[in-house]
Amino acid sequence: MKHLPLDALRAAFGDRLQENAPLAPYTSARIGGPADALLTVRSADELAEVVRRLWDLGVSPFLLGGGSNVLISDRGVRGVVVLNRARAVRFQKGELPTVWAESGTVLSNLAQRAAAQGFSGLEWAATVPGTLGGAVYGNAGAFGGDMAGVLLWAEVLTERGRERRSVEQMDYGYRTSALKRQAVRAVVLSAELRLENGDPARVRERMREFVERRKRTQPPGASMGSMFKNPPGDYAGRLIEAAGLKGTRIGGAEISPVHANFFVNLGEAKASDVKALIDLAQQTVAEKFGVRLELEIELVGEW
Repeated sequence: MKHLPLDALRAAFGDRLQENAPLAPYTSARIGGPADALLTVRSADELAEVVRRLWDLGVSPFLLGGGSNVLISDRGVRGVVVLNRARAVRFQKGELPTVWAESGTVLSNLAQRAAAQGFSGLEWAATVPGTLGGAVYGNAGAFGGDMAGVLLWAEVLTERGRERRSVEQMDYGYRTSALKRQAVRAVVLSAELRLENGDPARVRERMREFVERRKRTQPPGASMGSMFKNPPGDYAGRLIEAAGLKGTRIGGAEISPVHANFFVNLGEAKASDVKALIDLAQQTVAEKFGVRLELEIELVGEW
């Protein structure tokens, strides 16, 4: 990355700018080095304003939400990280209920709030880590549900300004979207989701079943979520287990003995430990089964 204009950033943001800021506390795996600079935003409007000012300064920030689908390198991020804490939520009742929420809203929390009001449609999301923005960007899903099935529209900031993108315009695929594939800069500010009227007790029961099932099949502790995308017609976890790698440890990181597609921080893991396990899994599965495992998480920072 080109040299960061720190003087211009200090002038633009003053005390809001945190320099040499540790990022590990903001990630679900509790792993990663510092960012050169960190800015925290608390509303969609503030997110739009901060990102626009950074773009004007020639800086492309990295957006960090729930920190669940990322592995930040030990050397950290050269540049500016924007920590998204924009979390306003509004429910619309009626025959066709909806919920509008800002992109920093924690998805599982949004699902719980919908259930408490008797709205169905987001039960699957109770088990998904991370924020709404990340879910919209990557078409997050679980238990047969995903963002493609509930999104009405998302408000996105591009260099042209603030735009509404319909679910059709998002062009969703398995864990991907038009936003993820395109090279142009875009930031999810908020989204409106379709809900259904339901019985609160029944909605909560279905949600509890999903949460229990996930607890039985996925490991507790600090991880990034699913490490690899499932290849067509198979499961990444099954392939890694069949390759004999379940329970393998490198440094402070482990391929979980509960579910082989989860790599867990046992306490003192470095990003390099996790990356070594990623390389080992990809190489071994390719050699044994001829399948190239594709990362579901994003590698962030200097590698």
